Amino acid sequence: MNTPRQLFLIFLRGIAMGAADAVPGVSGGTVALITGIYSRLIQAIRAFDAEAIGLFLKGKWVIFWKKIDGSFLVSLLAGVLASLVALSRVILYLLATYPEVLWSFFFGLIVASAWIIGKNIKGWSVGLILSLLIGTITGYLITILSPAETPETVLYIFASGMIAICAMILPGISGSFILLILGKYDFILKALKEFNIWVILTFVSGCLIGLLAFSHVIHWLLRKYHTITMAFLTGIMLGSLNKVWPWKQILTTYTDRHGEVKALTEANVLPQNYEALTGNEAHLLMSVIFAFVGFVLVYVIDYLGQSSEPQEMQK
Repeated sequence: MNTPRQLFLIFLRGIAMGAADAVPGVSGGTVALITGIYSRLIQAIRAFDAEAIGLFLKGKWVIFWKKIDGSFLVSLLAGVLASLVALSRVILYLLATYPEVLWSFFFGLIVASAWIIGKNIKGWSVGLILSLLIGTITGYLITILSPAETPETVLYIFASGMIAICAMILPGISGSFILLILGKYDFILKALKEFNIWVILTFVSGCLIGLLAFSHVIHWLLRKYHTITMAFLTGIMLGSLNKVWPWKQILTTYTDRHGEVKALTEANVLPQNYEALTGNEAHLLMSVIFAFVGFVLVYVIDYLGQSSEPQEMQK
């Protein structure tokens, strides 16, 4: 039984997940993992099976609600949606005006997340280290992929939703960044802003199918190979740091179909060289402060998660 306090904490985690998913490079799955609700989230998603549908159609709604952990999902989703509505514009503004400071905040957040999750893995072995390295390389390779010009067909939008949602529930891999690589980040944001119902429904349908299918894969991996999977996910977070390094020099650009010039390839540079290479202020002091804030915030969230998780896991 969920108490009002537990549901409120879940709502707050949803807000953090929504804010993270709005940024290309940061994963809502990371927030779920460090706040101790990742396994519960995967379990709740995969509960949407034939049995659950049968319970709903037969009018056994109380049993259905308990099976899918409905109160948890609704509270979390409410937080995610509230965050996307309230914070996405702020985050996009900060990305456009103070990107160095915002990326520093997320850099500190991800470093602390990887550290906390990694130190909780007991009995490091050659196999676990190999899993960590494979995850790190995978995360890094994903970050160096370049955005592409892609079609706006129903099938492609549907497929983009399936792929992006899988990334969103994986710690370290940003669904927004996958959309960026697929060439559909701005397209989906514009559809949400203009409330293009057909695009939204197509994209959401892809998300739902991808989420239901992929949640079973993740659940199986966590149940059968929990430690190896966690080492791999930790590695993905470490590899993703390449994307959120605050100081970047644009090497090449491309012009999208709307005539906007965007970065195609970038290189990480040291903050002392950043201003000379780009003409932009490094904001080094503020960046360091916000990186520290992000680092500490993860420890606060982790503490709250540990203090409330045992009760929340009771369904």
